[in-house]
Amino acid sequence: MTELGTQPPRARRQQPQGGNPVSRFFGSIGLFITQVLDELRKVVRPTRSELLNYTAVVIVFVTVMMLIVAGLDFVFTRLVLWVFGG
Repeated sequence: MTELGTQPPRARRQQPQGGNPVSRFFGSIGLFITQVLDELRKVVRPTRSELLNYTAVVIVFVTVMMLIVAGLDFVFTRLVLWVFGG
């Protein structure tokens, strides 16, 4: 297990403080890409079964929320029509 505050050697690189602005610009772009790739290596991707499970949960949740909103819409429509005599 790694200690807090320790980072891989590539992530410790700082952008150069002096020099040509163009070289600093491209150096900072290179540093950014390196840091993005380092972060992508840390990503834990879900397994196929986890992905299917998460997808099913999201679909069920969205369906339930749609039914609740549709029910409230129906109730409020009937209420407004009753109040205003439509």
